[in-house]
Amino acid sequence: MSDVIPLLPDLSFEDAETGLIAGVDEAGRGPFAGPVVAAAVILDRRNIPTGIADSKKIPRAKREILFTQIIETCHVGTGEASVEEIDQLNILQASLLAMRRAVDALPGRPDVALIDGNRDPKLGVASRLIVGGDARCLSIAAASIVAKVTRDRKMCELAAEFPHYGWDKNAGYGTAEHRKGLRLFGVTPQHRRSFAPIRALLDADQEEVQESSITY
Repeated sequence: MSDVIPLLPDLSFEDAETGLIAGVDEAGRGPFAGPVVAAAVILDRRNIPTGIADSKKIPRAKREILFTQIIETCHVGTGEASVEEIDQLNILQASLLAMRRAVDALPGRPDVALIDGNRDPKLGVASRLIVGGDARCLSIAAASIVAKVTRDRKMCELAAEFPHYGWDKNAGYGTAEHRKGLRLFGVTPQHRRSFAPIRALLDADQEEVQESSITY
């Protein structure tokens, strides 16, 4: 039985539109810590880097190379929503906010936005929602790479400030190392308090404080 070669994203969605077309995607909806980051990318069809694909399917070293090539050859905007905004708005609304900021950061306003997912971030331009777009649409795949690398670099910076959680390796996701750091060193200002595992730790700490304050 021969190996199945996975399909790569192509320009079929872009070909169905006219004008300046931006792909939009986000990174970091699931982690326990750190901001959510979005990117918007307008490809230069005359100079598209080779190997663009869903960022989750590309090794880290290759993502870094493609990130540089995309930045050098495309129009790119990035935006983020902070941990405070995630806790205030919820992660979905914060992700949509980051997408709006990414599009606003482009050097020019696109005519059409191709957006990964099934929720409209209300960008103020014509938009098309594409479920699984990072694996199907080249502009969205490029945005997924920019968002992922931008966020990973941010988490490496935060790891230097908060070194006990392994964020330089796990990007804030709830790995065993991250959970161990939480047990030993507690919750930091960069943890999303609205997320159930973090909220449970904070509730447990509060109960412990209340119990210790009881006098008999």
